[in-house]
Amino acid sequence: MIRILAAALLFLGAAPVAAQEAAPPTTVIYLVRHAEKADDGTGDPPLSEAGERRAQALARMFADAGVTAVHTTAYRRTRATAAPIAAALGMTPREYDPRALEAFAQRLTGAGGRHLVVGHSNTTPELVRLLGGSAEPMSEDEYGRFYEVTIGADGVRTVVLGYAP
Repeated sequence: MIRILAAALLFLGAAPVAAQEAAPPTTVIYLVRHAEKADDGTGDPPLSEAGERRAQALARMFADAGVTAVHTTAYRRTRATAAPIAAALGMTPREYDPRALEAFAQRLTGAGGRHLVVGHSNTTPELVRLLGGSAEPMSEDEYGRFYEVTIGADGVRTVVLGYAP
């Protein structure tokens, strides 16, 4: 009897419940710019003292956000900004290429979970746009702005702009 029912469902174009695809999970992406950098004359400066304090504040801010993955570029300032939260959560940050933001946005879109992305003044607003939101350019001395992009299982996207300590 069960075989007949399953065959009838397949014949009618309906898949058995176990074979139906699950809806994609909700994805939440938090996007921040790296914290204040030191002016050491190099192309890859470390964080300044203020930047170190901001990195600690971001770690406290996102400690209870349910972050499941942390993403940074290869630059010292993004890795140092993410280090306190990654350590608190027992995670190793995943590196992304800031020159391949479109591919990164596509990966994030269907990833599910909650992601913290630490970027730069030019990449953070661009990534928000690629994820379906709108974002104003960031000035070189702006460090407190962050975005929360939520991509629902139905594909609906919401973007919230906030300011970090």
